[in-house]
Amino acid sequence: MDSALTAAGERRIGWAARAMPVLTAIGERFAAEAPLEGLRIAACLHVTAETAVLMGALRAGGAEIALAASNPLSTQDDVAEALGAYGVRVHARAGVDRRTYYEHIHQALDIVPHLVLDDGCDLVNILHTERTELLETVSGGCEETTTGIIRLRQMAAEQALRFPVVAVNDTRTKRMFDNRYGTGQSTMDGIMRATNTLLAGKVVVVAGFGFCGRGVAERARGLGARVVVTEIDPVKALDASLQGYDVQPMARAAGTGDVFVTVTGNRDVIRGEHLAVMKDGAILANAGHFDVEIDVRALEELAHAVHPGVRPNTDEYVLADGRRLLLLAEGRLVNLTAAEGHPAAVMDMSFSAQALAVAWLARERSRLEPGVYDVPGEVDVEVARLKLAAAAIEVDVLTPEQEGYLHSWRLGS
Repeated sequence: MDSALTAAGERRIGWAARAMPVLTAIGERFAAEAPLEGLRIAACLHVTAETAVLMGALRAGGAEIALAASNPLSTQDDVAEALGAYGVRVHARAGVDRRTYYEHIHQALDIVPHLVLDDGCDLVNILHTERTELLETVSGGCEETTTGIIRLRQMAAEQALRFPVVAVNDTRTKRMFDNRYGTGQSTMDGIMRATNTLLAGKVVVVAGFGFCGRGVAERARGLGARVVVTEIDPVKALDASLQGYDVQPMARAAGTGDVFVTVTGNRDVIRGEHLAVMKDGAILANAGHFDVEIDVRALEELAHAVHPGVRPNTDEYVLADGRRLLLLAEGRLVNLTAAEGHPAAVMDMSFSAQALAVAWLARERSRLEPGVYDVPGEVDVEVARLKLAAAAIEVDVLTPEQEGYLHSWRLGS
């Protein structure tokens, strides 16, 4: 045990907790009610200070927890050390290779969990392919991110999913706060920390106009960039156009963009033919969960020289004609690798919904069939209500007459 590292982690966690009053209040409620008493939880999440506050709330509720990282570059080692000192079995450290990353997930599963928490579906995937002997014990789970839910819904459609999973990502509060405001701000933060580039006047190409892409586009435009959006969904493309963004296919945008941000959840969004026509000095960043959106192998094949670490989290690829392309964070999550991820105030909302969803799942799991479930609406409303109260914001309340009007079809104009 490294006491200095533990102390640093405790300070970092304490700082995050100050901005997470809702989750702190839920932790206090859990300590009194013990809704997770006797349950073992295996989690695969980003090992950050904000996650540590969630782990504390679940521990207060009586759970025994083993935690692995959902991204090998996002782990904060001081936080991992502090969590270990407080009884969470942590299997994570910063910068591990792919083999060790998966070993850590297996080690977290060795707890023989009753419930699982995932961020990207890697842990659930391993449960269903390599650790099937544990499936009889697992009675439910939660998934934190869009990419993971896409995978889970496909598993459910193929009747491969063996237990109920709550789609925590799909709540109104998370899509608004986490995906839009959190991803938008933290992605720009990561790009600026890694490159110190001036975004005003630059052409920023945002691949994908889902909730996360909207946030990235808004923040880039707010910093003075000219934003181009690429999309495959006609409705989202129309939405982007009506919001004033220039909508183009990537084949056209590739030659004009200064900064590229992928936020789609799919692979090979930026491919070799796009890389081949990019400007000298173009910056490539990924804000999607997995490192597959930018075809890094194609970039390596095009490069005649590679200069790793020209700045922290920035690698320079020199093409045959001398053009330089700058890849941030090895093509992994730029906001968690080159920056610190979402602000704690954002994660207060997301992890509060996660904690309440875990408690609901612990209570209802015996009545649920395998499949993907939405977070109960009352959980979403409770999180928003608690957040407003913490910010001393008041809202209106319907009068009895208004309630009656909304619930009657007989009343007209």
